[in-house]
Amino acid sequence: MTPSHTAFFREPWSFNPTFEIPFIKMHGVRNAFVILDGREHMRHLRSPDIERICDAHAGVGADELLVLEPPTKAGQAAGAAAFMRIFNIDGREVGACGNAARCVAYLLMNEARANEVRIETAAGVLACRDGGPMTVSVELGPISLDWRRVPLSQPADTLDLPLISGPLANGVAVNVGNPHAVFFVSSLANVDLPTHGPAIQTHPLFAEGANVGAAEIVDEYTIRLAVWERPGILTQACGTGAYAAVFAAHQRNLVKGSKVTVHLPGGVMTVAIDGDMATMTGPVSFCYRGYVSPSSGN
Repeated sequence: MTPSHTAFFREPWSFNPTFEIPFIKMHGVRNAFVILDGREHMRHLRSPDIERICDAHAGVGADELLVLEPPTKAGQAAGAAAFMRIFNIDGREVGACGNAARCVAYLLMNEARANEVRIETAAGVLACRDGGPMTVSVELGPISLDWRRVPLSQPADTLDLPLISGPLANGVAVNVGNPHAVFFVSSLANVDLPTHGPAIQTHPLFAEGANVGAAEIVDEYTIRLAVWERPGILTQACGTGAYAAVFAAHQRNLVKGSKVTVHLPGGVMTVAIDGDMATMTGPVSFCYRGYVSPSSGN
């Protein structure tokens, strides 16, 4: 018997689908997500609805809101179980989030009683697999240093960005499904990222803004990282930011070996680089489930 799509999203108590939408809140190394299942039915959410749901004081509270939808024809052909839409706290849709993919993959693998699953995103189809108890690996990529792909608003050396903001200088710009700028610093503890990150994030050179990472090389196999994410928040962890930092460190010959351990404020994950692709492995955790009501304006 095929498991119900909503098995993980709906408790046996009654609810009114006109006004209430079931959700699950999860986090990957304290990068928190509200996950909605729209594969069978989903009401349209406006930006103000998403902002309110992600606001811990007015709604559930999360770094991003995720909506599962049926895969497109291209996604079905690639074996995807669902299409994952990713919304920032300002309601803006983005293409990629590694921690989000791991959390959703855990739900879908349990739903299908499988050890592997493919998830379609705006940045492509991601292959995910069981990495152990409450641990998931996801293949990310390809990554690009091409200034047009980042995207930058004009040609620039993506391996040596002409931008400075406090201790952030000589950064690396990459695209991993979303734009990142990685800056290597001598001591992460001495970097006030909320003060210096916004000037890079909103700089006109970045056509779509950028996620700004400050990375400290601990040794040849270890990085400490903090990321100031679009639209302007310091999250506990950033999966694509970890990928971008490890890739940039390889480009600068600052790390050795294919697997690097990345320490973020919320926890630890590993990133294994293979060419322009990477496998990210880290823990996932449940917070709680419940129902959220869209605004009456929908």
